[in-house]
Amino acid sequence: MTDRDNLLAEIKKKAVVHGKVILSSGKEADYYLDLRRITLDGVAAPLVGKVMLDLTDDLDYDAVGGLTLGADPIAAAMLHAAAARGRVLDAFVVRKALKEHGMQRRIEGPEVKGRRVLALEDTSTTGASVLTAVEALREAGAEVVAVATIVDRGARDRIAGEGLDYRTAFTPQELGL
Repeated sequence: MTDRDNLLAEIKKKAVVHGKVILSSGKEADYYLDLRRITLDGVAAPLVGKVMLDLTDDLDYDAVGGLTLGADPIAAAMLHAAAARGRVLDAFVVRKALKEHGMQRRIEGPEVKGRRVLALEDTSTTGASVLTAVEALREAGAEVVAVATIVDRGARDRIAGEGLDYRTAFTPQELGL
């Protein structure tokens, strides 16, 4: 089995929670994808890094990240998977709001100004969270080359409508949802 096949099996086994839930988008759903059960799991997280690197292999970027908290473990997994392949890849964290003390930064980690970056999200229904990160990255002077998610729940049209290349590893249909 491929890394993608193994990650799909891990998501189906560990991250799909059935029942009524209100998503961060405000929409109601019959299931919840708790992808932190995957991105923070010792077996699945390394697969996330490999699969997301493979998904975006044709893109030219040197830093990854997105809005905290969903993107953070994905970025770390990709950073480590890239290092294992002999590639240097930086990660960054986009805060929801400007930090009001210390360095007062909205984007933590290595500088993104003038860099080609990949914006990440674990799952996206409306695209609002990842587009908030894209806006902050652009304001900081980064060039966002694409948006990548582990599972797309319907954000493709909105993200593409913003002129962004959109990549997703899985769809709800592939998860049997």
